[in-house]
Amino acid sequence: MSGLSFEFATATRILFGPGRVKEAPEAIQALGGSRVLLVTGKNPARAQPLREALERRGLAVRVFSVDGEPTVELARDGTAVALEFRCDLVVGFGGGSALDAGKTLAALATNGGDPTDYLEVIGKGLPLTKTSLPFVAIPTTAGTGTEVTRNAVLGSKDAKAKASLRAPHMLPRLAVVDPDLLVGAPAAVLASSGLDALSQLIEPFVCIRANPLTDALAREGIRRSARSLRRAVLDGPDADAREDLALASLYGGLCLANSGLGAVHGFAAPMGGMFDAPHGAVCAALLSAVLDVNLKALRERAPQHPALPRFQEIAALLTGRPDARPEEALTWVDELRAALRIPGLGRYGLTTAQVPELVAKASVANSMKGNPLVLTEAELTEIATRSM
Repeated sequence: MSGLSFEFATATRILFGPGRVKEAPEAIQALGGSRVLLVTGKNPARAQPLREALERRGLAVRVFSVDGEPTVELARDGTAVALEFRCDLVVGFGGGSALDAGKTLAALATNGGDPTDYLEVIGKGLPLTKTSLPFVAIPTTAGTGTEVTRNAVLGSKDAKAKASLRAPHMLPRLAVVDPDLLVGAPAAVLASSGLDALSQLIEPFVCIRANPLTDALAREGIRRSARSLRRAVLDGPDADAREDLALASLYGGLCLANSGLGAVHGFAAPMGGMFDAPHGAVCAALLSAVLDVNLKALRERAPQHPALPRFQEIAALLTGRPDARPEEALTWVDELRAALRIPGLGRYGLTTAQVPELVAKASVANSMKGNPLVLTEAELTEIATRSM
């Protein structure tokens, strides 16, 4: 007997498939609310059909737009709007930023206080004890998987870092994942979000809390991402590619929520706080170096670690060749990053002089706890420097 033990939690209900967004108004109404705060990205016009459909059903709707990744300041403003409107249900429609913002407002509207009261690492880390307002997530990009996670990431200008609000009741009551919403997505968005999804499949697969259920999702998600991401970005996403990318993102969210992440996201949190850098592109810039440094560290310090043979499996899934060596995963990621023109971290302002600060913040980031083993300061410095 191995004594295997794990937990798996996700959104109460998931609707997946092309055209399923048309079912959202009825499903939202069934949750029982009457005053909907509709949180959108910087282009609220995309959510206008949903707004009109909700209003035809007799629901009052207030739109709150998010221009950029959510911050502590935005959370304060949005909470004030939610309370003034007396909303009893929150719907996020957009990319990961809109969904994280919506999830945040649903929690803060019932719990009160300031966002920093509850933020991990950079805040007080107090528990969110009161159940969030019902939250519905409708992603229009394929990367974060936040439609099935129990946390929301906020940036802090004061701390120059990003951190999470987290609670079991922050899981969406409904997630509507419609691959057709990816039609018309800019190539740069597909690239950065797609590589974010890929990193959120690879990291849980080798992290210390990997389990058989997330392993199965990670394997399938990596395979789908590998066969479709490059083609979707360079040629435009056809129906098959849209399905693959949407599923890869969904599976990545399920994996990270139930296993954890690692050094890629350990660096991405402070990098996003220190600079105006899109999360997915940061993850893409870090992935190859993190894989390489982890592989070397495991071989040198933990040759019996269960994560080590998984690097060969990742290489096989990415390349489509069962006999692929672990190093070929690094080559594959590097070639994909070049083909998709993903820049290094230096593009966003990181200098050699700032690497020690980035390393110090990354070493205490929550995501770093899931890395297969604790990396040394020298190893973390190598990752940051090579990713520039």
